[in-house]
Amino acid sequence: MPLLDDLGHREMVACLKDIAARLARPEVILVVSAHWETDVPAVTSAGQPALIYDYSGFPPDAYTIQYACKGEPAFAQAVAAVLTHQGIRADLDAARGLDHGVFVPLKLLYPRADIPCVQLSLSRGLDPAFHLAIGGALQALAGRRVLLIGSGFSFHNMRQFFAPENAVARQHNTDFEHWLTSVCCDTSLAENERRDQLIHWENAPGARFCHPREEHLLPLHVCYGAMQRACDERYEVTILNKKSSMLLWA
Repeated sequence: MPLLDDLGHREMVACLKDIAARLARPEVILVVSAHWETDVPAVTSAGQPALIYDYSGFPPDAYTIQYACKGEPAFAQAVAAVLTHQGIRADLDAARGLDHGVFVPLKLLYPRADIPCVQLSLSRGLDPAFHLAIGGALQALAGRRVLLIGSGFSFHNMRQFFAPENAVARQHNTDFEHWLTSVCCDTSLAENERRDQLIHWENAPGARFCHPREEHLLPLHVCYGAMQRACDERYEVTILNKKSSMLLWA
């Protein structure tokens, strides 16, 4: 819907375009999408990945979207290697295409599709500490100019996106956003405490209301694990009438 000019996504679109205008151009993009889970972390290794229209019930134009970026098999192998070096088994997947958690934000950020892109899956166990460890292993890629994108959502209760507005829902949404901002942005917070709060995110106010299932939150854990410090910038946007956050480590 962000690519079809949906009114409920216009703030998101504008924010991503603004961020893209200020980012240094990366050599390669690594996306952790909420829409791919595997038993063992997997990395796309196709040289020319296809797109996966992993949704249903949308207008016909949603199934004609194109994003003809290249993959980078050598970089995919490097990602798998750094994970393996840290004791995290990782597989290469040359058949897997890029899902909408990848091509939607990339089409907004880099519409020319001229930067190679590789996708990394979530682990199906959805263990927060394990995803922090995945991010930690990715620190070894720092010798290259890599843009790591955690493609999820700080609010992802699908029923509530389309339910009538009410005070209880607004309060849960607001409370969780305040918690997330405090945990990710407070520079006075010790890193062991920040890590502990992310591991035990379910204890946050409004946590399970905002995330009945945590797959849309865990890409954030990978990003924090790779940086292990407070984020540099936070952007608040309203998406489908819900407060949401974008977090940037530069």
